[in-house]
Amino acid sequence: MKIDNKFNDIDAVGDDHVSSSSETPIRKDAFVLSDEDKIDIIRDDIRHIMETLGLDLKDDSLKGTPNRVAKMFVKEIFGGLRPDKRPVASTFENKYKYGEMLVEKNITVYSTCEHHLLPIVGKAHIAYISNGTVVGLSKMNRIVDYFARRPQVQERLTIQIVKELQRILNTESVACVIDAKHLCVNSRGIRDTESSTVTSEFGGKFKEKEVRREFLDYIQLDTHF
Repeated sequence: MKIDNKFNDIDAVGDDHVSSSSETPIRKDAFVLSDEDKIDIIRDDIRHIMETLGLDLKDDSLKGTPNRVAKMFVKEIFGGLRPDKRPVASTFENKYKYGEMLVEKNITVYSTCEHHLLPIVGKAHIAYISNGTVVGLSKMNRIVDYFARRPQVQERLTIQIVKELQRILNTESVACVIDAKHLCVNSRGIRDTESSTVTSEFGGKFKEKEVRREFLDYIQLDTHF
């Protein structure tokens, strides 16, 4: 009974969407193994899962699945766990003295729920007010993609994006809103296919009501060309 209660408590944390920290919980020895070693180990683990489910891995359609999944985990959807993949975001002097907010909206988010390892798909909208430096527009998209490519909780992802831009731009005035669908809600459990989750993080001037309202108005604009 104690074991059952333990796993019930663990399941409740995931179902209630609880996060323990704004930092991704990564072990100190996370990068001792090479990518190739990780792929070899995960391949065997996926094979074991599929065989346990009763699938015949001799079938032409299934025999390559363990290897494909292992490579996808290491090289693609969880590639943002690696510090060496962190985008190098060079900043430039704001020579044109642009003093209003800069908004990058509708950035595609592909992430993975850390509680069920199911997709999170949505859009991120980010903005900053220059403190003397600016950053290339595409780097903002790359920052979103980097932190999304790991097991995530949407609240943490939102905070990590803001903190990274605050660090790069040396300003507290950064904002992020994410609107995303979680397949752990849409395809299992309650199976509510219509709901989405909205999270936000506002720093510096964006904590002021009028500035925040301006940002939220911008991301509502119809920009389909």
